[in-house]
Amino acid sequence: MTKSILVVDDEMYIVNILDFTLAGEGWRVISANNGEDALRTLVKVEPDLVILDVMMPRIDGIEVCRAIKAREESAKTPVIMLSAKDRDKDREEGLKAGADLYLTKPFSPARLVQEIRNLMNPQGA
Repeated sequence: MTKSILVVDDEMYIVNILDFTLAGEGWRVISANNGEDALRTLVKVEPDLVILDVMMPRIDGIEVCRAIKAREESAKTPVIMLSAKDRDKDREEGLKAGADLYLTKPFSPARLVQEIRNLMNPQGA
């Protein structure tokens, strides 16, 4: 069965890059451009992994991550925070909110793909 990834970013060019890259790897990509849409989509789709920007309108990525991890149905869903905020304090805040990984922009698509594989198949399954 095809795994699905929810991409949440208010910058369309990032969504487009991720859609192209991830779909090319065979994953189904669903996107949302803000935190409110992300939480609505999460309930409908139940993705296998979430890639989440930090700075977004309405509800920021930190709050969305907390909400994902607080829901029983999505608590174990891996979350990758992808952000332009690159200070240690920002990374710490993302990980404390429940993110499994915190990557900064600009990012390497190849590294992101490898990290997704690691998170979706932790034992190499």
